[in-house]
Amino acid sequence: MAKASTACSSAWALLELGDVDGAANRACYAMFDAARAALLASGAQMEPDIGRTHSGLIGAFGNHLVKNGPVSKDMERLLNRAHEIRQAADCSGDWLSWPMPN
Repeated sequence: MAKASTACSSAWALLELGDVDGAANRACYAMFDAARAALLASGAQMEPDIGRTHSGLIGAFGNHLVKNGPVSKDMERLLNRAHEIRQAADCSGDWLSWPMPN
């Protein structure tokens, strides 16, 4: 969670500087680091390299903590959305015009 907290602080700092793409990137990583910490804390049996890819981490988060666990489906959707936004921010920066989910 320390890594997630650092990434979150970086996201806020970048946002204050007007770097929304950088802020989106760091906010996404804050969420992924928090999801990884939650998976580790849950004690769920996982492959050692589960966090190597974002899609692998999202899948494990959904399977172990959302499907039959204590985390709401909304959190999984937000994690997916953060990944989409980070990819768009890193590649094109045109994510600001995307509609926000309800």
